[in-house]
Amino acid sequence: MLELFQKFVDLGAIVVLPILIFIFGMILGTKAKKSFTSGIIVGVGFVGLNMVIDLLGNSLGPAAQQMVERFGLNLTTIDVGWPAAAAISYGTVLGSLAIPIGIGLNIILLFLGLTKTLMVDMWNFWHAAFVASLVYAITQDFALGIYATIAYLTMIYLLADIIAPRIEKFYGFPNITFPHGTSAPGFLFALPLNWIFERIPGFNKIEADPETVQKKFGVFGESTVLGLIIGLGMGILAGYDLGGILQLGVKTSAVMVLMPRMVSLLMEGLAPISEAANTFVQKRFPGREVNIGMDSALSVGHPAVLSSSLLLVPITILLAVILPGNTTLPFGDLATIPFVVCLMSAVFNGNIVRTVVGGSIYMTTILYITSWASPLVTMAAKAAKFDLGGNKSITAMAEGGLWPTWLFIMSGKHMPWLMLSIIFVVSLAGLYYVNKIKGKKKLRSKK
Repeated sequence: MLELFQKFVDLGAIVVLPILIFIFGMILGTKAKKSFTSGIIVGVGFVGLNMVIDLLGNSLGPAAQQMVERFGLNLTTIDVGWPAAAAISYGTVLGSLAIPIGIGLNIILLFLGLTKTLMVDMWNFWHAAFVASLVYAITQDFALGIYATIAYLTMIYLLADIIAPRIEKFYGFPNITFPHGTSAPGFLFALPLNWIFERIPGFNKIEADPETVQKKFGVFGESTVLGLIIGLGMGILAGYDLGGILQLGVKTSAVMVLMPRMVSLLMEGLAPISEAANTFVQKRFPGREVNIGMDSALSVGHPAVLSSSLLLVPITILLAVILPGNTTLPFGDLATIPFVVCLMSAVFNGNIVRTVVGGSIYMTTILYITSWASPLVTMAAKAAKFDLGGNKSITAMAEGGLWPTWLFIMSGKHMPWLMLSIIFVVSLAGLYYVNKIKGKKKLRSKK
């Protein structure tokens, strides 16, 4: 059974998601033709999105490498990127168990009314597997690894429920949420930062959402032109010749145009299933809602997210150089920065200046955590028989540097059963408050 789950997930998101969308659509009472079409459109959207992300990665990656070589940086821990981290995560028995555990936990929480999130994006259970593998690397206790998986997923479902209203308000995605290990933590990180930003005289008056930027700067404020300018700047920093600079500029501009269009395809496919899910729940559980748990790729096409992310690429490389004690060389996950900051941008209401400043602070913490956690990540990679490619130390910024990773590593090192239990119980209490206490208040106010 476990092997079957693993083989299914190994087919990749572009195959797994259409199948799941079709199955869920049929269960929810959607006609077979409509369910099938929705699944195919979602699959096509993900193919297109992956192509655009690959375009971004294949453009930024070499440019970043050139910048590193040009400025003679000597950083010993290589950022291999999230695809490698996912492969490491699912490369062990413990990792592959994250999928059935995640599905089972989701069903139980839904049945008990403790979550509104219906997780469709099974592929991204790898985040739980990654964290659990680090706990196992510390403790060598398989049971603790399983417990870490449960505690982590409970926390992620809580974050997904908290995030959903903000996703609808900012992105305009009703009944969609992102139980995504790379994106969800950024939401909580941004909340206190936004509180601070609101109280800084002058800074709190800066309006820099894409619409305002476009009004102030005219054609130079348009997302496509902004992408072009950022790409040209990075090409110059990388020391490219004129042809290389121009090509990088056009490619980053293309990303700004194509990413939102791929996202719109995904939403086109998801809309019927989301509507059917809520109709299904309302019939059987009056007053309850359900949100489809999806990959945060749906959000990265927003102009504020893309503009901020492209600016954060050279900033992240600069931070890696100047931060004392940092050993991480940003590389593989530079193209994943949009996923890291997409929910931060939602907290900042699309303010590009706040997202860049807040994102810079966040990337600073990420670089330090990746440097600190790299021995464990390298150990987990060896256990999964992952090819290190001649590198002595590896990491993945998109997961290995996030605050939940730090939290679970610290829990694994100090009274693991007690610390993981605290995370689990606090997350359960949060789910109870959000969906039972606060949910009842919301229902009464509607009446």
